[in-house]
Amino acid sequence: MKPISLSTIAAPAAAMTLVKTAIFAGLLTAFMPMAASADPIEKKGTTPYVTHFIFRPLTSIDIADLGTATTLEAVGTTQNMKGEKMLDRMSAHCSALRVAAGEKKYINGACVLADADGDKIFSTFDTRDLDASQPKMDCGTHVITGGTGKYKGITGSEPFACISMPAPAGPGGYFAMDIPHNTSWEIK
Repeated sequence: MKPISLSTIAAPAAAMTLVKTAIFAGLLTAFMPMAASADPIEKKGTTPYVTHFIFRPLTSIDIADLGTATTLEAVGTTQNMKGEKMLDRMSAHCSALRVAAGEKKYINGACVLADADGDKIFSTFDTRDLDASQPKMDCGTHVITGGTGKYKGITGSEPFACISMPAPAGPGGYFAMDIPHNTSWEIK
């Protein structure tokens, strides 16, 4: 009979420890992202946020002395002003119509916000719809009409202000605005 050496016993034990460690590390890696994104979202709240927009004119009707109508596309990102997760670091994409005819000057349209998970919030807006209870939000109101994923069933109102920013360099008639919102929302 051949004597058993300590290295013969240690090798399988070391290999087993290595396998167990690898499995444990794999499980941690697999479940860590789920735990991080599983933070529950509140069902109701008021959230101040700013969207940093670049607007691009697409088409225009311009009749001298009568009026103009311009379709716009806007893209940007959001920033929650309280440092909270809701409505923070979302991409924004809007389509709008800007009209100037005599005394009438307004912009209305629709926007979609998307978060890193691909979940979306949809809203319409009108610069003629002002919320008298929030006089600093003097540029119009978004109406949240729904959402997907974690935002499914969301509704709300977002009075907003318009802060002109320096025009982006280059041709094309692009313009920039920061749009602060004071959003009251609920997910049912």
